[in-house]
Amino acid sequence: MLTDRQLQILQVIVNDFIHTAQPIGSRAISKKDDVSYSSATIRNEMADLEDMGFLEKTHSSSGRVPSEKGYRFYVDHLMSPFNISKQEAHLIQKAFGERMLELERIVKKSAQVLSDLTNYTSIILGPEVFETRLKQLQILPLNANSAVAILVTDTGHVEHRSFSVPVDLDSAELEKTVNILNEKLRGVPIVQLQEKIENEVLKIVRKHSNNFKHNYHAIQAALFDEQPTMLYVGGKTNIMMQPEFKDFEKVRTLYSIIEEENLIAPLLRAQNDGINVTIGTENEHEAMQECSLITATYSIGEKQMGTIALLGPTRMEYSKVISLLNVLSDQMSKSFKAWYQNK
Repeated sequence: MLTDRQLQILQVIVNDFIHTAQPIGSRAISKKDDVSYSSATIRNEMADLEDMGFLEKTHSSSGRVPSEKGYRFYVDHLMSPFNISKQEAHLIQKAFGERMLELERIVKKSAQVLSDLTNYTSIILGPEVFETRLKQLQILPLNANSAVAILVTDTGHVEHRSFSVPVDLDSAELEKTVNILNEKLRGVPIVQLQEKIENEVLKIVRKHSNNFKHNYHAIQAALFDEQPTMLYVGGKTNIMMQPEFKDFEKVRTLYSIIEEENLIAPLLRAQNDGINVTIGTENEHEAMQECSLITATYSIGEKQMGTIALLGPTRMEYSKVISLLNVLSDQMSKSFKAWYQNK
């Protein structure tokens, strides 16, 4: 159990290191306006905090920095509430002030605003795919052996999927197949497309196309092997502005995780409702273990729609980030509710 004095000293060290990224010594702490202890007393307490694992001593300075354990204790017990400024509140309100007709624009705008306000990297997972419906399907030939399927959803999301074209595939028949799919499947939820085609559409349209089933199987993998994911990253280069990430290899490996949609999307989907803070080695991916990931979910009623995340160094401004995420998630929940009501 930490004493009141140790609690205050730990809080001062974490707050100072978050803003300066520099180790802090006992003398600097003793000069703080709200600290009344001598430098010698503070030095002894810092040594005890280090022994307990809350602080670490760097090789280049006599000062201390928070450990991962220290950050976790700070977030769970010492963090003071943060009131966002009028300017920050205005920027968020302005971002959502215009009428947005597409969910994709809401998500993109939110990612950009969040990264601008924090100087961290924002990652936003849009509504789960079961909420989206097919608006249009297009097939564009790339060459004699391949083509791209373009899926447009009612949320405004556009998905491109390449697939191989069989040599015996008739282009006119393929076009007829796409027209049939568009006519019969417009407005059908994405996750129900395959079932709808196999149980209803194939039987209805077989008479309209000489080789419908063959054409359908040619594009089936492109349509259904993976579900579209709305995942947007804002301020990707912000991580390079942090002194902890001057090493190119460290940044490269971190970018590789951010770029891997199949790694990031499940990670965000797995977050519990509300605010979640994951610090350092609490992150399952090794490339993220010098970072903190703070997430917030947004919902319509009891139904969780997606996740907002900020990725930054372990010395993130936790209180500010959590306050901004609370405001932004609330605003996104309202915007998504309004969007669905006006569909």
